[in-house]
Amino acid sequence: MAGNKIVLIIEYDGTNYGGSQWQANAPTIQGELEKALKKLSGENLRVKMASRTDAGVHARGQVVGFGTGSALPLKAFVEGMNHYLPRDIAVKEAFRAPDSLDVRRSATSREYRYCILNSPTRSPLREAFAYRVSGKLDIGALQGACRALIGRHDFASFVMAATGRSTVRHVMKAEIAEQDDMLFFDMIANSFLPHQVRNTVGALLKVGQGRMTVTEFNRILEAKTPGLAGPTAPAAGLCLVRVNYPSLFEGEAA
Repeated sequence: MAGNKIVLIIEYDGTNYGGSQWQANAPTIQGELEKALKKLSGENLRVKMASRTDAGVHARGQVVGFGTGSALPLKAFVEGMNHYLPRDIAVKEAFRAPDSLDVRRSATSREYRYCILNSPTRSPLREAFAYRVSGKLDIGALQGACRALIGRHDFASFVMAATGRSTVRHVMKAEIAEQDDMLFFDMIANSFLPHQVRNTVGALLKVGQGRMTVTEFNRILEAKTPGLAGPTAPAAGLCLVRVNYPSLFEGEAA
């Protein structure tokens, strides 16, 4: 049953932010959302996000949830929020959801895309959202390494340091696609470890550049040793594309 919980689908350019989560000494996506909500509804609300993104990482389909006492229609949470938000953050859709929905814990998977510009020359327009690699990459080798990531594995090698928490994740998709001079690495998993996608890309690029074999990449995965994968690819190339749930949110999108 839907209650006073609102769910927003948001898009943002993370270039100018210290990440998605609130910080005292840096602008954040959460901070901007909460300021806009205060102006819109008059309430001091705390929002929760489905997937944490680091400084400089972008999102096309981040999911945000919060409870409200406001009677504002859904349309107001789209148009009103967009009036108060900075131009690099936008609310795309709004839903009413059951009070029991937890946007993070209820999610079944997250989809990320990492964009690589494989070009010998700079691209002022594209490099804000892609990592430029000048030397030609071996697509076949990259695809071979990606296959090792599919399934349920301990991805400890793809974090920088041990956290004391489980590093086992279920990866449903890990693929490289090529379009002209752009490469797109798409990864879907039940959830992700800190820097997992960017450390994966760093290791994959070594394979694509011929500095590491697919077999050596597989050994890194099997070693389950923090810090082995990498280097961490730049944040600008990473985008949270979508967060998936068992069923759609109640109500029509605004």
